[in-house]
Amino acid sequence: MSFRPDATPQDWPAIAAHLAAAGHRLDLSEAPRQFSGGLANLNYRVRLDGGPAVFRRPPAGPLAHGASDMAREAKVLGRLHPHFPLAPRLIHACLEDSPIDAPFQLIEWRPGHAVGGTLPQGFTVADAGWMADALCSAMAGLHALDPEAVGLGDLGKPTGFAERQLRGWTKRAGAAFGADAPPALAPLLARLAETLPQDAPARLLHMDPKFDNLLLDPEARIATALIDWDMGTLGPPAFDLAVLLSYWIEPSDPADTHSLEALPSLLPGWPGRDAVLDAYARAAGTLPPALGWHLALARLRLATAWMQLYRLWQHGSLKGDRYSGFSHLAGAILAHALEHSGDIG
Repeated sequence: MSFRPDATPQDWPAIAAHLAAAGHRLDLSEAPRQFSGGLANLNYRVRLDGGPAVFRRPPAGPLAHGASDMAREAKVLGRLHPHFPLAPRLIHACLEDSPIDAPFQLIEWRPGHAVGGTLPQGFTVADAGWMADALCSAMAGLHALDPEAVGLGDLGKPTGFAERQLRGWTKRAGAAFGADAPPALAPLLARLAETLPQDAPARLLHMDPKFDNLLLDPEARIATALIDWDMGTLGPPAFDLAVLLSYWIEPSDPADTHSLEALPSLLPGWPGRDAVLDAYARAAGTLPPALGWHLALARLRLATAWMQLYRLWQHGSLKGDRYSGFSHLAGAILAHALEHSGDIG
């Protein structure tokens, strides 16, 4: 894992005092280091109780609805870890009366590499196969769990996922884009509304499965952790799979979508989205129904989320030049979704 040279400062003495009152020792003789990955939540490697741990908090400023939910993530990790080993153990959650005016968590640190748009040292394109297998196996394993049996039957509503998600993302898109709504937005929303799929059995969803949320060991060729659970909920497995597919940009996709760079999928020799479908089908035994509709929804969600990040950057809540092109990219993703909307009938 890599770290940011310009870490966002935190009031570490106040955090240490809070943790001490809860029976934990935050060792500030080793300076906390902010992980370079992630677009919104702030994550730091710290030394807690004599070993490494992860400090995690939301970004400053107004938060997008449903995003950076530390209380939801703490609930998921606290109940899921004993049943799903890839979920790290929750060590401590401060959800109210925080000394830094924001909720935060301390989570078990796991070794491994988070892979974004480029491959880190130790990985090559030849690793794409086992990486896809590891991620799809993690998704399929999560989807196979009985939510009630692991204590998460109350994580979300068991029915109405498609209608509820479309209604929510329609509202969020309107708020995020405002007067700058791209021409593809309205017809895409209409197409999705006309073709709502029937409910599938509700299972546990991660809601953001991609390689920078899956820690990988390139020598053992295994996953060591699935992280970033702040949006976890109940719903159809098709949506988790669709979210991964929405990030998996291929060279033949519109050029304006190539700057997404959430995965190394534009590298020469990297497999296309069909390889993801094959890997998930092998792990789960079948592909979930209504995948085309959920992929269009996932692209709507992705475009809206990127526009929300752009607005946070505009208002100064997020720093970094990488956000400056997110508005243009959001429009390109919507256009791509509309172009393929004939596949969701």
